[in-house]
Amino acid sequence: MSESPGPSSGRIRSSIESVGAFAYERKDQLGAGVRYIGGMAYMLGDTFAWAYRGLFKSDIKFGWPSLVVQMVRVGVKSIGIVCIVQVFIGVILALQLAPTLQTYGQLERVADVVGIAVVRELGPLLTAIVLSGFAGASIAAEVGAMVESEEVKALRAHALNPIRFLVVPRFLATTVMIIVLTVIADYIGVFGGFLTSVYILDVPPQLYITLTQAALKTGDFITGLVKAGVFGAVIALIACYEGFHVTGGPAGVGNATTSTVVKSIVALIGIDALFTAVFYTLGI
Repeated sequence: MSESPGPSSGRIRSSIESVGAFAYERKDQLGAGVRYIGGMAYMLGDTFAWAYRGLFKSDIKFGWPSLVVQMVRVGVKSIGIVCIVQVFIGVILALQLAPTLQTYGQLERVADVVGIAVVRELGPLLTAIVLSGFAGASIAAEVGAMVESEEVKALRAHALNPIRFLVVPRFLATTVMIIVLTVIADYIGVFGGFLTSVYILDVPPQLYITLTQAALKTGDFITGLVKAGVFGAVIALIACYEGFHVTGGPAGVGNATTSTVVKSIVALIGIDALFTAVFYTLGI
C-alpha cells in the first residue's frame, strides 16, 4: 500500500514550484542577464587574444602611445581624488575605533585595525569605486560617442578590429593603474590613521609604526592587489561593453555612463564579498 507524501515532501514540492514560477515570470530578465554576462565573457576573450598578439607576436603592432595616454587619463589624473578619499577613511576608522579600544585599554591597537582594514579591504575597494565613477563613466561615454558618430563602423569598414584599438588599451590601463593606485591608497589610508592617532588620540608615533609593521604581512598586500587587478578589469569591461551598446544619441550615452557606474559598483561589492569568502576559507 503506497504512502501519501508527508508534510516535508509537500513543502519541498511547493518550494520548487515557487522557484519555477518565479523563473518563468522573470525569464526575459534572466535571459537578458545571461546574454549580458555572455557578451562580457566574449569581449574578455577577444581582449586577451588581441593583447597577447600585440605584446608577444610580431605580426601585430601594439599601440603603446594609446596605452600611455589611457594610463595617464585613468591613473595619474585619479591620484588626487584617491588620496583625499583614503586619508579621510584612515581618519574615520581611527576615530570610530578609538572609544571601543579605549574601553579595553588597548587604544594603541587602532594601528593594527586601520592597517589591516585599509590594506586588505578599503584600499582596493574604495579605489575601485572611485575609478568606476572617474574612469569607468568616461570610458563608457567616450566609446558610446564613437559608436553614435559611427567611428566604430568606420574602423570595421577598414578591417580594423574595435576591440584591438579601443578596448585593449583601456582594459590594460585600468587594470595596471588601479594596482598602482591601490598601493598609493594603502599608504595614504594608513597615514591618515597615523595622523589621527598621534595628534588626536595621543598614541606615540613610534609605537604606532611598530604595531602597524607587526600587524601587516606580505599576504595582506598581495590579497589587496589581487582584488585591485580584478576590480580594474571588471570596470574596464563593463564600461567598454556599455559604450559599445549605446543607442539613442546623447541620451543613450548618458544612460550608458549611469549604467556603467551602477553596475560596476554592484559588481565590485559582489566580487569583493566572493574574494573575502574564498580568502577566509583558505585562511589567507
